[in-house]
Amino acid sequence: MVNLFLSEPKWSDDAHSSSNIDEILPLLNKLSSHIQSLVTHGARSEARLWLCSALSSVSISPRRQLIIFTRLLRSKPRKTQLVSQLLQMMFEKRPRKLGSVLAKRSYLLEKFFKGNPKRMVQWFSEFASDGGSDHKRGARAFAQFAFANRDICWEELEWRGKHGQSPAVVATKPHYLLDLDVQRTIENFLDNVPEFWSSNEFAESLKDGQILSLDSKFFLDLFTRFMYEEDMNDVWDAVEEFLTEESFSTLTQHLLITLEERDLCQFLELLGKYFNPSIESWDGGDSSCWLGVVLSRYGDSVDELLLLNSVINQGRQLLRLVRDEGEMLKETIGDVCRGLENGGSFSLVMRELSKMKHIEVIRILGLLSWTIHFRLSEECQTPDSWESLFKENGIEFRRSSEHSLLSHNESESDSDSISRSHVSKKRHKREKKKRKKKRKRDTDDDDDNLIDDVILGGHQLSRSWLLSTDGFSATWTSVDLPEYIARHCLSTWMKWLLARQK
Repeated sequence: MVNLFLSEPKWSDDAHSSSNIDEILPLLNKLSSHIQSLVTHGARSEARLWLCSALSSVSISPRRQLIIFTRLLRSKPRKTQLVSQLLQMMFEKRPRKLGSVLAKRSYLLEKFFKGNPKRMVQWFSEFASDGGSDHKRGARAFAQFAFANRDICWEELEWRGKHGQSPAVVATKPHYLLDLDVQRTIENFLDNVPEFWSSNEFAESLKDGQILSLDSKFFLDLFTRFMYEEDMNDVWDAVEEFLTEESFSTLTQHLLITLEERDLCQFLELLGKYFNPSIESWDGGDSSCWLGVVLSRYGDSVDELLLLNSVINQGRQLLRLVRDEGEMLKETIGDVCRGLENGGSFSLVMRELSKMKHIEVIRILGLLSWTIHFRLSEECQTPDSWESLFKENGIEFRRSSEHSLLSHNESESDSDSISRSHVSKKRHKREKKKRKKKRKRDTDDDDDNLIDDVILGGHQLSRSWLLSTDGFSATWTSVDLPEYIARHCLSTWMKWLLARQK
């Protein structure tokens, strides 16, 4: 049975087991080297994605996230993919920010439409079809400008009918604009009505940023030029405002995947400047507990982070990689587990860790918790084996399909006896009721009997439990238990060490 080491270790020196430390620590270092090689070479791309996901859970202030991403954007050499991804995010999530910037330079879009009939038709064809004047996008700008400046541009309108329409007629019947030959009309405006492209009407149609969706690449190139070649303050202001308003989680999830290795290193270095290097508490579900400590001492390689994140946050995915790897790593895990099972070995490891720096503590305990994850996945294959594990390690539990508390001192036979008695009484009452009323058994009774039989037989293939480790607040199945138990162990061990160091 797997020992979870959930009883606080003896902190006093024990000369009898002191020799074991010379065996266990080298084994842990060997295991560390195996896993690090696996996640930094064979599965580096996947491990990087895991790390980026963990970094997205970090909580920092909007001002600090602005500083970090702005420095990345302004650093040399230019991070082209990062810039493109950021602008694309703005196009999709906050188009008005860049639309307003574009409206100030509306005259530049002459080149956007010149020689491109598809763009002309897309932007200027949405005239109201219900007889009203509620035109959309460029069609509204065109109609407003044409009526206001009819003396200089009305003759440039091209109609598909036998004859044109006068301003007076179109004013009373706006749907006539549907008869315009949009392509030829806009081509005339490009050649003969330059005033339109710098007009308030056209600029107003750009402010909502919808035009950005017509050709993302064109506008990505345009705004990149605005930022880096022309260094336009209002463009940078819009970018910085977006970086401040958007959550750090969203920014990291969308932007970090674009970074080259050296750029990711720069990001990690910048991020590390905003973390307190000490750990005051440990929350097993919060990545920033250990990320802050590691990042505050970050060097120039992400390898250590890839290792730590894999064993602490991605135990299930790492397990899959290890199973594909072969037997060598499994043998090392077995050696570590056998070494810890020797009397007093775990206490000795904990005493040694209490003297070490936090980064080394996190690495070793992360590895130990992951070995537990590995063993639970390998050895706990049935509901009975899980319940034996709970009892052996002092974890009280309830079966989620029953509501009787099972402590680690209760035997399964006792609980089965209670369950049988309960089921027997239930059936007796039901049969008595059926005889009295002489009714046919209904569907609900059939369902109840089926459930009773499954519980009575003890063959619940999908049995789940509520555990005392989290105050019976969540239901756990065998699929999620290895990862949950391993994290609970890590959290428990870290809390012991932190309490001792205070």
